[in-house]
Amino acid sequence: MRNILLATAAILFATNAFAADPTEPVKKVMDTTVKNWSGEADDWKYIFDEDLLTTLFSKAFVAQYREASKKPASEVESGDKGDPFGYDVVTNSQDGCPLQDVAITPAPPKDGVTDVTVKFKLWACMDEAEMKATVDQVNFDVIEEDGKPVISDIHRVGDDGRDSLVQEMANIIKGE
Repeated sequence: MRNILLATAAILFATNAFAADPTEPVKKVMDTTVKNWSGEADDWKYIFDEDLLTTLFSKAFVAQYREASKKPASEVESGDKGDPFGYDVVTNSQDGCPLQDVAITPAPPKDGVTDVTVKFKLWACMDEAEMKATVDQVNFDVIEEDGKPVISDIHRVGDDGRDSLVQEMANIIKGE
C-alpha cells in the first residue's frame, strides 16, 4: 500500500513539475519584440508570422487574426493578406527605443485564464526625463489549448484602462 501511495505521489509531482508554463508564449513574443526594437535586427520578425501565429496563439485568436488580415492597414498586392494593425501591437507604437527593464509576471490562473503582465521601458533612449522613466504595460491572456499554453488576447494598458486586441480585430472585421 505504501508503494502505491509513493508511486501516486511521484506521478502527481512529475505531472505538476512538467506542467505547461503560462509565461512561455509570452516570453517568445517578448523575445521577438525586444529583438525587433533592438536596432540591431536585420529583419523585423512579425509576431503574427505563420510559425509564431500558429504555435503561440489560440485557435480562436488565429481565426480572428486571419479574418482581420483580409482588411490590411496598408496596401498589399491584390489578393494578399496584410497586417491589419499598422503598428507594433505589443508596444502599441510605431516608434520607440530598444526595450529596457522587461519584466514578465504571471498572476494565478482564474477561470482557466492566466493574466501575464509585462512591463518595460520603450522610451529609455529619449532625453526628456519623464518620458525616459515611463514604464509601459501590456497584459496577455494565456489559456491552455491542446495541452499547451497559448495567448488568447493581448491588452495594452494606458490612462484609459485596458484595451483588447481581440476586440480591435472584431472592429476591423466589421469595418469600424
